Amino acid sequence: MLAKWIKVRVKPDMHEKFLKAIEVDALGSEKDEPGCCRFNVLKDVSDPNVYYFYEVYVDEAAVEAHRAAPHYAVWKAAADTLDGPTERIETTSVFPADPAYWTTK
Repeated sequence: MLAKWIKVRVKPDMHEKFLKAIEVDALGSEKDEPGCCRFNVLKDVSDPNVYYFYEVYVDEAAVEAHRAAPHYAVWKAAADTLDGPTERIETTSVFPADPAYWTTK
């Protein structure tokens, strides 16, 4: 499993547009992509303009399928809501080790 932590900073006056776009992407990813095991959107408790995405995919092909999905295009079209570049941390899942865990959404 491939897991990604993505950190974004949102322009203070763009939260509504940002949240609408990332909701489309997150929900579409989990609903419509068999290779997407998890897509959570989290808000920083100390900085209301910072959000994190926790995404888990079965493999690199699933990541590529995600980037080609229509809901991802909605997210990309909202790039003007971001205040600076995204920060990425790429990982592989260690625990839970059982692949069946990741099939339960």
